[in-house]
Amino acid sequence: MLITLFPFSLALNGILYAAIPLLGICYGIFYDIMVPPASELFGLKHFGLIYMGLGNPTGALLVSGLLAGYAYDAEAAKQDSSACVGHDCFEVTFLVLAGVCGLGTILSIILTVRIRPVYQLLYSGGSFRLPQTPGHLPVEITIIV
Repeated sequence: MLITLFPFSLALNGILYAAIPLLGICYGIFYDIMVPPASELFGLKHFGLIYMGLGNPTGALLVSGLLAGYAYDAEAAKQDSSACVGHDCFEVTFLVLAGVCGLGTILSIILTVRIRPVYQLLYSGGSFRLPQTPGHLPVEITIIV
């Protein structure tokens, strides 16, 4: 997503044709990938609140309501107009979003490194198999017709 947001700030001719589909794919993958970590790290009791209740609306308020609005108004004031014209209107917004995505990437790598021993401990013994005792033999079921 970082690589996709950075070209938006450059506003090169024709960049929207490649960047918009790529950004849509990135968001789709992001929302699919975040379900297992959110449920495993925070549990399922308040999963809906944590997954879609806090992150999405909070980010939308901070980025759309505050950051983009402030950057647009500041650039419009520089142009001595009530409406902003040109790529400078949202350049700061896209650069900040790219920086936040880069920070998120670094933090997710740190989380992966820190939580890896826990998953190795949980899944190294084959926890997906049924527990077997030493004298336990598989049971064969015979159906008599």
